[in-house]
Amino acid sequence: MPMKYSGRSPSITVAYYTLVEALRSGLPWLAAACVIAVLGLSGFLSQVAITEATALQASTSAALLRACAVFLIAAHVIASAAREANDKGLELALALPISRPAYYLGKLLGFACVGAMVATLFAFPLLLWARPVDVAAWWISLAAETAVIAAAALFFASAMAQTVAAIAAVAGLYLLGRSISAIQAIAGGPLAQDSLAGHAAGWIVDALALLLPRLDAVTRGDWLLYGAPAAAELTLLMLGLGLYLVILAAAGLFDFSRRNL
Repeated sequence: MPMKYSGRSPSITVAYYTLVEALRSGLPWLAAACVIAVLGLSGFLSQVAITEATALQASTSAALLRACAVFLIAAHVIASAAREANDKGLELALALPISRPAYYLGKLLGFACVGAMVATLFAFPLLLWARPVDVAAWWISLAAETAVIAAAALFFASAMAQTVAAIAAVAGLYLLGRSISAIQAIAGGPLAQDSLAGHAAGWIVDALALLLPRLDAVTRGDWLLYGAPAAAELTLLMLGLGLYLVILAAAGLFDFSRRNL
């Protein structure tokens, strides 16, 4: 899509056209299909659950919607980057009076806005089973999480030539971020070997945990059942995701600026 500049900054212009591209793609229909499927599943669970039907509906729907949001955003970002590379749209865009950092940050801002819109759509069904304040905390957390996933997907899509490799890298990062706490608990548990190899494995896991986002602590389904965390705790969690977003954006900017196009 050709970009027309106005009084907006180049990054805002790129973000606007990135958002328009997402709205004109099949992403809104896929997101709507996910919501309909989850509502259908929740209706089925309400019929088969013996007790705590509302809690089961809320927790299951939140988990499924979170997974769908992460998958949709990652797939959309990587597919958009691959299509842009194949159509030579990147070279055309950089031929315009816009710097590489402005272009990259504009794309990232646009994808983050797409993630926020998906999070908003996915949060509305949860109002059927949870309090608005708890859903609001879940929504804020999902919007921040999808922004991090968008940054990771954009980085891997730019750094890797293969689409499948980029999707696998994003999936690996996400799964490790969700499970690293459990891996740490296993590595440091009473069943761990009391040997040099066992201690080395524990150190490696701890070092890996420092490099990964704590995705297991955010966008949790139990927030809808037992209440969202306090504002101070939620702020700390969002700051952690924001810091990782900045790191991914910096890494992507460095890689994108040094590439020969």
